[in-house]
Amino acid sequence: MKYCAIIILIMTFFLAGCAPQGVVIRPAPAPDGLKETVIAADEGWFVWDKIAVIDVDGVMTNAAETGLLGGGTGENPVSLFVEKLSRAAGDKRVKAVVLRINSPGGTVAASDAMHHALREFRRTTGKPVVACMLDMAASGGYYLACGCNGIMAQPSTVTGSIGVIFQTISFEGTMGKIGMKATAVKSGELKDIASPLKDLSPAEYRVLHGVVMGFFKQFTDVVLDGRPNLTAEALEPLADGRVFTAQAALEAGLIDRIGYPDEATAWAKKLAGTDRVKVVMYHRPMGYAPNYYAAWDGSAKTGALLNIELPQWLQSSGPQFLYLWQP
Repeated sequence: MKYCAIIILIMTFFLAGCAPQGVVIRPAPAPDGLKETVIAADEGWFVWDKIAVIDVDGVMTNAAETGLLGGGTGENPVSLFVEKLSRAAGDKRVKAVVLRINSPGGTVAASDAMHHALREFRRTTGKPVVACMLDMAASGGYYLACGCNGIMAQPSTVTGSIGVIFQTISFEGTMGKIGMKATAVKSGELKDIASPLKDLSPAEYRVLHGVVMGFFKQFTDVVLDGRPNLTAEALEPLADGRVFTAQAALEAGLIDRIGYPDEATAWAKKLAGTDRVKVVMYHRPMGYAPNYYAAWDGSAKTGALLNIELPQWLQSSGPQFLYLWQP
């Protein structure tokens, strides 16, 4: 025992005194792809069929989520949504999808991309999709729901807000008061359209309003396509940007049923023609770029002590056309 102790002391001295000091950390790649978790299952042996629950939470943007002071998940909502649909499409045991939406909407581009991915999923797989609205599914959230086979909302859901907004801001008056003036050297009269350094001119307003109305028609076309029992005449008074309770939305024909997530799962089972299922959800670690929508660079930022939430149009790098309810 004495000699063992001496040997240990010598080795400790050698390692501490002669070896380079420090710890070598080699980065290891995060596991690729989605992980599946069973959140519920019908009773009995050999339950093979699955219902996949896919969540859409928060503002729908085609960019990594970040906070004002650097915090954020680093996740791209469009990328994650497309990846989850791909996972459900590739699993033959997944017979249907429940799309749980809790979102005020988002950018026109992101809302349309997610709606397109959903319609392609239905077209190529034939698997039914039921929308289950939670707290809210407004504007772009409702746009996405219209890509489903059916729409269910909880009794307390707020939905609707069919419309487009392009928010601008001008500091011209404030700059004038402090003796500042901005001059843009531009190739065309409208090249600096919607610049915050000057007021919006009538010509600029007409151009932007034309774009807004084009996107508005795109929105109403999606609603009419997804709600075949709703006519253009009936939709017109509903599409002024207002929001609806679940009961009002049901009476207006904007949704099909009022219920809760378990009832949405039962509805999806019926549409899929299966009796017993496992209900699964997908999640994945950060740091894996699965498709061309992904934009996360793997450089995790330290979360801010104070995370101030700004309106979407102030968080972005510039003005954006939005399918977004922002009271």
